[in-house]
Amino acid sequence: MPSLKDLKNRIQSVKNTRKITKAMQMVAAAKLRRAQEAAEEARPYAKRFNAVMAGLASSVGGSESAPKLIAGTGSDQVHLLVVMTAERGLCGGFNSNISKLARQKANELIAAGKTVKMLTVGKKGRDALKRDFEDVFVGHVDLTEVKRIGYSNAQDIAKDVLGRFDAGEFDVATIFYAEFVNVVTQVPTAQQIIPASYEASEDEGLAAEYDYEPSEEAILADLLPRGVATQIFAALLENGASEQGARMSAMDNATRNAGDMIDQLTIEFNRSRQAVITSELIEIISGAEAL
Repeated sequence: MPSLKDLKNRIQSVKNTRKITKAMQMVAAAKLRRAQEAAEEARPYAKRFNAVMAGLASSVGGSESAPKLIAGTGSDQVHLLVVMTAERGLCGGFNSNISKLARQKANELIAAGKTVKMLTVGKKGRDALKRDFEDVFVGHVDLTEVKRIGYSNAQDIAKDVLGRFDAGEFDVATIFYAEFVNVVTQVPTAQQIIPASYEASEDEGLAAEYDYEPSEEAILADLLPRGVATQIFAALLENGASEQGARMSAMDNATRNAGDMIDQLTIEFNRSRQAVITSELIEIISGAEAL
């Protein structure tokens, strides 16, 4: 049975931990507001951009002049998995859920006889996948020093991916990230970015009313690399909001658990102190009776 001093020290330790988790929760709440606004503001642009690209891609169809980023290499043997996670932990299952989805996809591809390569963004994903897939790692993007995600960060990642594609290092590229829904819900998502696949919008029929100058192929050749960067940027913003939401939720749970533990330890401390007082009273009474 722990002594009164041990219990008192433990209560103080848990109280200090609760202060830290509460502070982290408040910081995450402040960052979440900005990250959520950035993610939500990027969605309309990404949606409209995809609609335009879908119209252009449908007009090109399967022609021989179609850009390679849409037509692909004609094979799907080599897959590049771009796994985007956070640089820090203490955010619940945010990092592990993304890594789990990437691991599942990699295992499925390997079982199907495909070749898998991995590019990690964020050290938590790299650490989680390193034990099983270290041999297939082809690169890592460190965003530790980045205070706020910008389009330039997405461009750097896109240039790396596009450079590898032009060099013939892979046939299909898929990004893994968490789509932000709300503070308690972040959905791990896998999205293929090469060959580009754009879903047709409701107003797809309007594409026939437009005349493009220069040709659709020339426009696509210029816009497709930007499209890859746009998709990566949107994923980074979704990840940023998801990370802060997950951290806020995790720190709130940790603060609550610390409070419950303090209550339990306080009850145990009071019981132990009462037992010590009772024992001392018994000794005093026994000594008085002996006299």
